[in-house]
Amino acid sequence: ITFDELRIAYKQQVEALIDGGVDVLLVETIFDTLNAKAALFAIEEVKEERNIDIPIMVSGTITDASGRTLSGQTVEAFLLSISHIPLLSVGFNCALGADQLQPYLQRLSNETDFYTSAHPNAGLPNAFGEYEQTATEMNVLIEAYLKDGLINIIGGCCGTTPEHIKLIADTATKYKPRLIPVNV
Repeated sequence: ITFDELRIAYKQQVEALIDGGVDVLLVETIFDTLNAKAALFAIEEVKEERNIDIPIMVSGTITDASGRTLSGQTVEAFLLSISHIPLLSVGFNCALGADQLQPYLQRLSNETDFYTSAHPNAGLPNAFGEYEQTATEMNVLIEAYLKDGLINIIGGCCGTTPEHIKLIADTATKYKPRLIPVNV
């Protein structure tokens, strides 16, 4: 697929989502920023054509302990490649559980003046592709993000259930959001 074909496909999706009444657009599970740039370009195009401003969240995926996206970008390179867009937030989701994701959120949080988000998996999948981390186990790990002031937006990805999200949401009410660093 070409960049232009991808941009057009994303533009159709963005138009449909906006027509459907969404409040925010989340470009997520990014493993290749060229692909993400097609989505972000399409969003900006629709915003300009419709003379609207809708918040945009971006969430990348660190694929393994190397701390890189599937296309090989570090946390810092990922952030740099999308920072020219006016974003509500930047963060990470999927591929890793909350414990494995924490060091990358720390690096991201230290480097950006965007709000930060995290949507980790409920642990890592077992041999059958099932996620076994309980809501309580995941919540303990997420609470560390909150205590350390790493995030502004929290949720869950693969394997999370309404029970996981409820417990995380209840815990998040006890903490203040991450403060945006000065002179990042």
